[in-house]
Amino acid sequence: MSGTDNLLEVRDLKQYFPIKTGMFQTTPLKAVDGVSFAIKPGETLGLVGESGCGKTTVGRSLLRLYKPTGGQVFFEGEEVTDANMTALRKKMQMVFQDPYSSLNPRMTVEDIIGEPLDVHKLYNGKKERRDKILNLMELVGLNAEHATRYAHEFSGGQRQRIGIARALAVDPKFIVCDEPVSALDVSIQAQVINMFEELKEKLGVAYLFIAHDLLVVHHIADRIAVMYLGKIVEVAKADDLNLSPMHPYTLSLLSAIPIPDPHIAHSRQRIILEGDVPSPMNLPTGCSFRTRCQYATERCAKECPTLTDRGDGHFVACFNK
Repeated sequence: MSGTDNLLEVRDLKQYFPIKTGMFQTTPLKAVDGVSFAIKPGETLGLVGESGCGKTTVGRSLLRLYKPTGGQVFFEGEEVTDANMTALRKKMQMVFQDPYSSLNPRMTVEDIIGEPLDVHKLYNGKKERRDKILNLMELVGLNAEHATRYAHEFSGGQRQRIGIARALAVDPKFIVCDEPVSALDVSIQAQVINMFEELKEKLGVAYLFIAHDLLVVHHIADRIAVMYLGKIVEVAKADDLNLSPMHPYTLSLLSAIPIPDPHIAHSRQRIILEGDVPSPMNLPTGCSFRTRCQYATERCAKECPTLTDRGDGHFVACFNK
């Protein structure tokens, strides 16, 4: 999973948050617990899982919005923990989930998109600044007359386009997309997803695309990583994961995807997971998925499976599949 040609490489990333459980006692909440993966230039890695599994925390930790508890993150061969964060911000950006709260309501579109240009001093004079902003707006499908308007005057899809233009302002090589379409109407989601793909082809940008919808991720991702309770349990090429899933959790996620053909939907077996998701403050011993897994054995209670290559870059963390 690692190599010298990787744009981004994550090794054993941990992100624990201390939670007060008594007057003088804290317990670590293991939001991310030993995550490793790599992304090549121009590649899209989809990161999927249930709400609360640690997907967003991974993205924020990569950009040092959270200081990691442990592990290493390398970008273009340089360890992020040792990097100049001002310089790194020009190469790594983020598109946030909620286009309603991620934009300053007191700033015009021109100023929202232009703020990264101001911070990094990427223009000479007002004319060049405005030209760059208008080019960015055109790139994401916004009209020049939108520049003087405020965020509340736009639809959700248009607001997300503003957020994307802001992320692209510094010409980044890598963007963390934190569930960028989950807050949008289904009719708008496809438009935004297609735009992400077009931008990837035009600009060569790489994505970590975080989502809980496997259908959305399969459409845009080259590879998909599946997370459960702070750990990655399966990584594979998008088509391989969709056609030949191995981990019981991935099988359950795929079985929940609605199918428009009623005959196929009726014949397909829905895998219902039993029990509740364990608390990340009190994880089961061994494999954290074993309390909901029909294939669990005594070994699963004693040992934690590691990601193992089952061939052709298909990694699975499971003893019994």
